[in-house]
This record gives sequence, structure tokens and C-alpha cells, in this order.
Amino acid sequence: MKSNWNYPTTVWTGEDRSLDIIEACSFAKISSPLFVTDKDLITLPMTSKVLDNLKKRFKSIEVFSNFSGNPFGKNITEGVELYNKSKCDGVIAFGGGSALDVGKGIAFMNGQTRPIWDFEDIGDYWKRADDSKISPIIAIPTTAGTGSETGRASAIVNEETGVKKIIFHPKFMPTVVILDPKLTIDLPPRITAATGMDALAHNLEAFCAPGFHPMADGIALEGMKLIKNSLSEAVKNGNNLKARSEMLAAASMGSTAFQKGLGAIHSLSHPVNAQFNIHHGLSNAIFMPYVLTFNKSEISNKIISICDYLGLEKSFESFVNWTMDLREEFKIPHKISDVIDQDKMDLDKLSDMAFEDPSTGGNPKKLTKKDMKNMYEHSISGDLF
Repeated sequence: MKSNWNYPTTVWTGEDRSLDIIEACSFAKISSPLFVTDKDLITLPMTSKVLDNLKKRFKSIEVFSNFSGNPFGKNITEGVELYNKSKCDGVIAFGGGSALDVGKGIAFMNGQTRPIWDFEDIGDYWKRADDSKISPIIAIPTTAGTGSETGRASAIVNEETGVKKIIFHPKFMPTVVILDPKLTIDLPPRITAATGMDALAHNLEAFCAPGFHPMADGIALEGMKLIKNSLSEAVKNGNNLKARSEMLAAASMGSTAFQKGLGAIHSLSHPVNAQFNIHHGLSNAIFMPYVLTFNKSEISNKIISICDYLGLEKSFESFVNWTMDLREEFKIPHKISDVIDQDKMDLDKLSDMAFEDPSTGGNPKKLTKKDMKNMYEHSISGDLF
């Protein structure tokens, strides 16, 4: 089944929709694209197939792939140099969250005169940008996790400070999103699981964030239901295209929903992603039960609502146990100290970074630096709140 969606942007979904990329370029009025993907994907046959298809339409196509996970500001700068040198007029971002974030960053920054850090997601910093110079973007995710394809921001590490920053502008939103489940078939179970837990964290924190946003709440609930239905199947049977499609949809829904807000799962994750290059979905999965139990007094009723919709026993403990059962099924560690040497973790520094993270303001329970350190300590000991 194929269909076209128009919320929050134009989304083309279905098997082999990646073959429609030339049509997408026409729709976005892109005649000279920069193809952005990461170092690992550029060597894969599926990427070569997409590029071969593009070469049928474009006499030459520039490729930028000089980056990997948790990208740095310098990666955006290098991509912008190639973009402007080649006189490109749009970006095709192909890959996981890192590739999409870099592609969006290049499309955003190629016409700006201020440094990228001047557009951090603080107040109305985004208004500093010349939005007439932002290029169109086609986003094609090959993982089902970050949902960056439907997001208005990019997560980029400032190499000088070691801090992951959220760069925001409404026109970061891609013009066309292509969700093709066949592009995710070759994802190994470990990455399928970690990215799927990332999608769960997005939908979960969006639903639990305070404030009135029933559209985001409805999207987040259905996103979690799709994850409950399909994540385990996608991990066990990567060739199940229905499960892969539902996970791609759930990832896009999580990013759409978290315009309402995120929370401490992400606040705790971003510092360890930047400092230790830990996969974002993996760290979100590890921190999830500690943040849930810390927030229990503020979110119990919402969690019971989730249980009701997902068909789980209607109790806070049931939901926490479900998330922990998923981690155990996917062999995701219970403690952050299982993936980072505890002796290398400066908890005071990490807690400061977590407290300053933009996600902190969306946490259901008001947070202090002491709370951040306390949650890090629990994630090291393995004791829930």
C-alpha cells in the first residue's frame, strides 16, 4: 500500500518509494542537489542504487559523506563549502539521524553569515537567520529512530566545548520525506533495537511533557502503539516490511509529537553522546526507567493512560516493567556504567551539561543539577527510584 501524507510536511511512504526521488526533486524545485550521507552508508549497495537512479536525471551529482555518528559543527562547515562551491540548490539527506541532521544543517547554513551556534534552540535565536537563504531538503531515513526527517532541528556537537547543541529553525523541516521500508531491511538487530527505543523515548517523553497539546498527545500514543506492535518483530525478522513500515511511521510520529517537549531522558543522554560517542538510542534506552521512576509523582496518570491504549496492565509499574523487558529482550544494558567506564565519568560536569540541555525544561518534574547527578548515580548503581 502506498499513500501520501501532509502532516507535518509532505510524506511519501511505501515500498520502493525511494525510486521516486527524482520526482521529489522536481516537487522541491531542486535541479542541482548535494547528496548527504555518512561514511558507512556511502559504501553500501543500496546507496549506490539510489545514486545510480539520480545520475539518470542529473548530469553530475555532488556527494558529501565525510562524517559519522554524533556529527560536529566542522562537518556542517565542510558540507557548506562543497555545497556553495558546486552551486547546489538543495539537499538530499539519506541515512540515519546523523546524516539527516548534517543534511538539514547544510541546507540551513549555506546562506547564513553567523556561526551555527548562534541558532541554538534558545528563545527566539532562530529569528537571527536569513530564512530566504535556506535551501529545500529531501529527507530519506534509513533507520527508524530519531525522526529527524519530520523535525525542525539538528543535533550537532560543538567540538570546542564537547557539548551537543540543538540547532533550530522552522524551515529545517524537509520539503519532502520518503519513508521506504526496504531501505531499513539490512539494519542489524542491534541498531534496529536501539533506534526503535529512541523512537519510543520520543513518543513517551512528548506524551508526558506538561502543557496542552492534544494533537501531539494523540500522535505520541499511536506512535507508542505502533512500536509495541512492531519493534520486537522488526528486530527478530528484519525482512518484515509491515513491521519496518510501522517503525518508520512511529519514528516520524515521535519527532512530530516532541514539538510539545522532551525531558530528562534526553537531557541525560546528550552529554554522554557528545563526551563518549555513545549511540543516542542506546543511552535513551538505558536512562528510560530511571527517569520514569524519578518522575512517577507527576506522570502516573499519564502512564496509566498509555497502558490502557497499549493493552498493558493499567499500572505505572506495568509500563516500567514493559520498557525493561524490551531492554532485556534486545540485550540493552541496565546501567550506563556497562557501556562507559565509570572512572571516566565526571558526574558534576555531565550533570551541569544535562541541566543546561534544552530538553530539561520539558521534564514533567522540575529539575535541579542535583537531580541530574542523582539520576546519573542511579543509572550507574542500577537502582531505580
